[in-house]
Amino acid sequence: MLYSGWQESFLYLDGRGETMKVAETFEVMQTRFRPSAAAGLSITFQWNISGREAGVWAFKINNQTCELLPGGVENPNLTLMMSDADWLSMNEGQLDYLNAIATGRLQMAGDTMLAMRLPDLFPTFFH
Repeated sequence: MLYSGWQESFLYLDGRGETMKVAETFEVMQTRFRPSAAAGLSITFQWNISGREAGVWAFKINNQTCELLPGGVENPNLTLMMSDADWLSMNEGQLDYLNAIATGRLQMAGDTMLAMRLPDLFPTFFH
């Protein structure tokens, strides 16, 4: 069972105090999507995660729906790149989203202005 800890973005598995795996964070992230923030959007965000839990995950947002695409897509509107350790730290509330951008721990390619939409689309993950 997935649930949140003391703050919504501090994620654990089964109450064992174990931090979620990178792939699991994307599954939970999809369930926290806020359709009302996606009115009129037809975009794809992609995360390229490096490190031990490296992988590629994309979210296709269209008609206020959010589809998780493990493995990514060919031409996302915005690609976000970071290490698995930084991604998990951000999801645990230890690394601030804007701080990660400012310090280069989160890098982007494509339409970088779309990055400002993430906190509205996934409010428990980007604050």
